[in-house]
Amino acid sequence: MEKITDKIAALPKDAKYFSLEFFPPKTTMGSSNLQSRLERMTRGLRPLFVTVTWGAGGSTATKSLELAEICQRQLGVTTCLHLTCTNMDRSLVDEALGEAKALGIRNILALRGDPPRNEEYRQGPEPTPGEGEFVWAIDLVRYIRKHHGNYFCTGVAAYPEGHADGSYPQHQDPARDLPYLVEKVKAGADFIMTQLFFDFQAYEKFESMLRNDPSGVFNGIPIIPGLMPVQSYQILQRTTKLSHAKLPPEIDERLKAVKKDDEAVKKVGVDIASEIVEKIMTLPSRGPRGVHFYTLNLEKAVAFIVERCQLTPPPELDEDDESALVDDMESALVLDGSHDVDGKRDHYRRRLSSVTSNPHNMVVVDHASTNSNFEASAEEAGIPREKVNTRANTLAISEGEGSLGREATWDDYPNGRWGDARSPAYGEIDGYGVSLHVSITNAVRLWDHPTTTSDITNLFIRHVKGELEAIPWSEEGLNEESKAIQQELLQLNKKGWWTVASQPAVNGVRSNDKMFGWGPRNGFVFQKAFVEFFLPASDWEKLRKKLSVSEEITYFAGNSKGEFMASDAESVNSVTWGVFTGKEIVTPTIIERVSFEAWLQEAFDIWREWQRVYASGSPSAKLLEDVTRDYWLVNIIHHAFVEPAALWNLLLKD
Repeated sequence: MEKITDKIAALPKDAKYFSLEFFPPKTTMGSSNLQSRLERMTRGLRPLFVTVTWGAGGSTATKSLELAEICQRQLGVTTCLHLTCTNMDRSLVDEALGEAKALGIRNILALRGDPPRNEEYRQGPEPTPGEGEFVWAIDLVRYIRKHHGNYFCTGVAAYPEGHADGSYPQHQDPARDLPYLVEKVKAGADFIMTQLFFDFQAYEKFESMLRNDPSGVFNGIPIIPGLMPVQSYQILQRTTKLSHAKLPPEIDERLKAVKKDDEAVKKVGVDIASEIVEKIMTLPSRGPRGVHFYTLNLEKAVAFIVERCQLTPPPELDEDDESALVDDMESALVLDGSHDVDGKRDHYRRRLSSVTSNPHNMVVVDHASTNSNFEASAEEAGIPREKVNTRANTLAISEGEGSLGREATWDDYPNGRWGDARSPAYGEIDGYGVSLHVSITNAVRLWDHPTTTSDITNLFIRHVKGELEAIPWSEEGLNEESKAIQQELLQLNKKGWWTVASQPAVNGVRSNDKMFGWGPRNGFVFQKAFVEFFLPASDWEKLRKKLSVSEEITYFAGNSKGEFMASDAESVNSVTWGVFTGKEIVTPTIIERVSFEAWLQEAFDIWREWQRVYASGSPSAKLLEDVTRDYWLVNIIHHAFVEPAALWNLLLKD
């Protein structure tokens, strides 16, 4: 497969292109569904290349390489493998580069990763420069160039608004970063890919600064801006906090106006991203213009943006899949995501497919019979008249058209780890694996040096009270809805049961309710109360007996040793659902064994990450090691959602 820079150089000077980022799903079902999604997106959208993320410290190494192999070999798409270098033994870097080479991958995005923790990952005396110790991304760039010559096309990251190391956004300044970026390019970087941003003016200034730098190293190098389509307001808030990307007031106002309606947020997000793309395409350029999309493993929003901005390559009419381009005006459809550009109709027009087809339990027939209540025509079922695998129809499905499109985009409104474990988007939204998301300095500032379980209890209590901005399992404060059960959470934490997730019971509240509302207007939302917390093994044994006598309780529990218990291991529990006009019941929050076990491993890995903040053998490290070994993580659901106090009465009564 070609290098990214060769593919860009082969394009016409005025060409547009785009690339897509994916991360390894948390679950086996998610991986299977992502493969189907990749096939649709690469066929229907035709990105110039795709990138595959790499977890901090190599935590997703195996899954990342498996996903890269699917993209490169099975789908035949030029693939770029992310590779972080800090907190990784040099042998792991060598192994990753060797595997990439064996797979035919010729593109690497060289990243630093989390700040290095030398005590944990290096034994013996301090190394001298040149021994292969990785502290910065430039060390990895030099290493790749030294040991692999020009085999790999190496990319590096850049920050249009400045890099905020140590979670101190006040220090962000692109000009301060510039000398380091110059050195990375001189060391052998072939292209630059930026952090996500929403402030177009910041990017415009940044690119101009690079192109006009006296060093001249940026004159011909591809600079690819990174954009993240807005998937939900909650995800946007978390992402901008972690990345320190500024949200211009006018964009924030547009999104705040619809923040409780996920569908409306996504539509506004498509508008915003499309506007930014179109502005980028108007900037002066010496060659092809491209953008990189952080997909979060979702397809619908990206498909709309790509088509609206006409980023897909020109059709090659000798391809079989172009049979879907039709002249039949009566059956052609221009989607909401398409519009006239400069007075000309978009270049894709597709067959009409039903967007309001009848319930799914109908039989698709060619000719109606007397049992019409149980039958549907192919058109009513949303089945395209052409072959389903044509490129235009594939794009239509990615955009959610018809019943096939609804099936493909069923997980279109993600909810972090509380979504459906079958979704490729399930789990951490950034796809970079287990991480504290803060530097060592900031971790110590936030959590000090705990030496007793009482110290840890105090941290959780302060977080619930709003006095501590983050704990290792949450970079945010208490959600608004959780404030309704704040006193109950405080009582649990005072018992030494450290809560990491919870929600109150809600029975038919309007979907526009300021605290509990979500989804389209004129709907009703429901919630079952649940809570998840860490507790000592001795406490869990007592609590388990108490829970076992209640028929209204479902629980899942596990520890770091791999032990697992459940009241009903096969149960699938919808704990949040909504009823909206003209829609099927929406269930964005599901708790089941697969999702719990995927999170269970990560939850205890976070304890280990916290332990590594402190010197090996120190009182704090020893305490966190003991907690990891002894404690259980328990998730408890109370199904009586019409009784708001039922769960808390059960847990807090002696």
